[in-house]
Amino acid sequence: ARMCVVKVDGTPYLCKADEVGEICVNSGATGTAYFGLLGITKNVFEAIPVTAAGMPVSDQPFTRTGLLGFVGPDYLVFVVGKLDGLMTVSGRRHNADDVVATALAVEPMKFVYRGRIAVFSVPVLHDDRIVLVAEQRPDASEEDSFQWMSRVLQVVIDSIHQVGVYCLALVPANTLPKAPLGGIHISETKQRFLEGALHPCNVLMCPHTCVTNLPKPRQKQPDVGPASMIVGNLVAGKRIAQASGRDVSQLEDNDQARKFLYLADVLQWRAQTTPDHPLFLLLNSKGTVASTASCIQLHKRAERVAVALIEKGRLNVGDHVALVYPPGVDLIATFYGCLYAGCVPITVRPPHPQNLATTLPTVKMIVEVSKSACILTTQAIMKLLRSKEAAAAVDIKTWPTILDTDDMPKKKLANVFRPTSPDMLAYLDFSVSTTGILAGVKMSHAATSALCRSIKLQCELYPSRQIAICLDPYCGLGFALWCLCSVYSGHQSILVPPLELESNVSLWLSAVSQYKVRVTFCSYSVMEICTKGLGTQTDVLRMKGVNLSCVRTCMVVAEERPRITLTQSFSKLFKDLGLSARAVSTTFGCRVNVAICLQGTAGPDPTTVYVDMRALRHDRVRLVERGSPHSLPLMESGKILPGVKVIIAHTETKGPLGDSHLGEIWVSSPHNATGYYTVYGEEALHADHFTARLSFGDTQTMWARTGYLGFLRRTELTDASGERHDALYVVGSLDETLELRGMRYHPIDIETSVIRAHKSIAECAVFTWTNLLVVVVELEGSEQEALDLVALVTNVVLEEHYLIVGVVVIVDPGVIPINSRGEKQRMHLRDGFLADQLDPIYVAYNM
Repeated sequence: ARMCVVKVDGTPYLCKADEVGEICVNSGATGTAYFGLLGITKNVFEAIPVTAAGMPVSDQPFTRTGLLGFVGPDYLVFVVGKLDGLMTVSGRRHNADDVVATALAVEPMKFVYRGRIAVFSVPVLHDDRIVLVAEQRPDASEEDSFQWMSRVLQVVIDSIHQVGVYCLALVPANTLPKAPLGGIHISETKQRFLEGALHPCNVLMCPHTCVTNLPKPRQKQPDVGPASMIVGNLVAGKRIAQASGRDVSQLEDNDQARKFLYLADVLQWRAQTTPDHPLFLLLNSKGTVASTASCIQLHKRAERVAVALIEKGRLNVGDHVALVYPPGVDLIATFYGCLYAGCVPITVRPPHPQNLATTLPTVKMIVEVSKSACILTTQAIMKLLRSKEAAAAVDIKTWPTILDTDDMPKKKLANVFRPTSPDMLAYLDFSVSTTGILAGVKMSHAATSALCRSIKLQCELYPSRQIAICLDPYCGLGFALWCLCSVYSGHQSILVPPLELESNVSLWLSAVSQYKVRVTFCSYSVMEICTKGLGTQTDVLRMKGVNLSCVRTCMVVAEERPRITLTQSFSKLFKDLGLSARAVSTTFGCRVNVAICLQGTAGPDPTTVYVDMRALRHDRVRLVERGSPHSLPLMESGKILPGVKVIIAHTETKGPLGDSHLGEIWVSSPHNATGYYTVYGEEALHADHFTARLSFGDTQTMWARTGYLGFLRRTELTDASGERHDALYVVGSLDETLELRGMRYHPIDIETSVIRAHKSIAECAVFTWTNLLVVVVELEGSEQEALDLVALVTNVVLEEHYLIVGVVVIVDPGVIPINSRGEKQRMHLRDGFLADQLDPIYVAYNM
């Protein structure tokens, strides 16, 4: 037999005497082919080794052995490893068998089984990373194993091989797949690792030490001034990104707007002219009408509330009143009762009887921060506020006067209060932002009427119309639709409290079908409940006669980037029930203006664009084709409302930006809120939110800053006025963004990648903690899968976002807190993590 050693890659050149390569043999005793596998046969059994000059060594073909080695003196052949175990990391070659030998040299017998260690490499972020998997002895404690793992890391890695181990995993005894000859089946182990099916009992990841090829952190360049930006846009032929809804002054709506500046006047007028016209229908969980209110009924109930406030509550004009009611007609009647008495109402979500410890402090805080002189509520909630259980959560002795409105005397109000000017405060709108800040905004009478008028024009609301609302009525657009719009426009609102969907998932859609509603509003949480809860029941609903072909527009009320995947799966799912593919859209509002965009009934369908996620991190918008790598779909948030003007401003220089440039969305409109009543804890920061001016260009107009990043883009479509349509795309809230490696990340993008990483990940939320990225993952599956997720999460965030995950926290489903709008409360989660309250299944600190 003849043997030679050839280079591992490419053409089989002979190695020099001191080089390690693949051993090839030429002998009559070797096999000649793999049965039926022509290509691989040619490669393995018919190798022709050549000299450096390219001349064949022999006319006979050699067989590759798959062994690594070299030829020593006296015709001795030395074998140093297998070709399978060769790993190339950062351009250097390492042998799996050598790494195994080093790992075993660290007092192995106590912790792991000798022959049961697998070492292989996996590609992550353009390079191979070394993974070491060993079977742990059953009697080794977790503490011991961790010590062993960290010692292996130091020895193997730093001192002997000078290469980082990316992941070290210990699995229970006898669980690694076996090869036919009894060893470990390496490729099967690697496959399981990549699929998240290895089920380790201990994991140590070290991405910080071994991932050295991350792109350089972004260096912030000195900003171009606002004037240069305008000139640059002019030179490039780009228009300044500014857009507005229809001009309100030119739209006549039967003089009602001029005649009635105040909602209280509108209600009295309706009670006189159309007393029996029904304004509200409240449905219970069975889908039957629980209560109704016509114009005259609402007016009379409001009068009674006003009398009670003045006589029993001894309140003066301008006093603040907290309305603590479940969603229903009482809430609406007491709101108008406050206006009749000249008081300022604040709607507050009632505490949850089963969860007083977390929900009652919020109620208490809103009552205190809003300086409420009185609380109006039902008898049941009044008892709850004063109960023993409540005393454990808050100081119940400091509640202001509490009045229940369950049975009020039928007294006539001497005269309804009339505000002295439209700029007087009408109501306060309190909401807790996703970053945990409680912010109350002031709404004047003028702004309240302008808001109702704008929505009326956009949705074409008249007394003959019916709309269905499945929203919480406590803040923002949900409150306006529930309590204000019907009284202003006279249409009938079918009210569906979202809580009722817990006991009857199909309640909202059945109501829409039963009343043949053309316009309906819901929240993302409602849409999610319907998508998850009714996914398999569309046939049953069709049998029951549910038909959604009547719906012209179904709007999701949101204060975030539109969730395309959810709205699309909702549309697809209920297409079988006749829901038009064009019906679903998203609205956009925020604290400074609760309704900026709303699809309404006229105008072109919402458009979708695809932007490059990498450019977005650098605060740039780069439009790409659908399906291109790193593309992110963004859907337009409905149409800009009548009377609303929007401009995109640079976050730092406050200069105007050009079309399709990313900046902060600023808004100017008659229904902007007039200011924060108090931002609990951050008063000074927010002084300019309502009175911002551009630093260049039109420096006269007063704008309100929304705190959201987005861009305007002129489309090829024409809007109702015949002009080209300007689409507004919301990218995300500035408060939520994470600054990492000099770039701006939106949590939702990282979370979307993580959720895609494994089928058992139900939900995910990310936040930063001392410059570390923390990923919290809800595991929907057996707990033995928990540790599989650590590596998968780390891999996907590295690959798609160039970020190293610092901590992976695996928790049970339902741990990530979500507010009533269906938004993740990442700051609450962060507080819970830091206070050690999450009760996690596993926490992995990546080294």
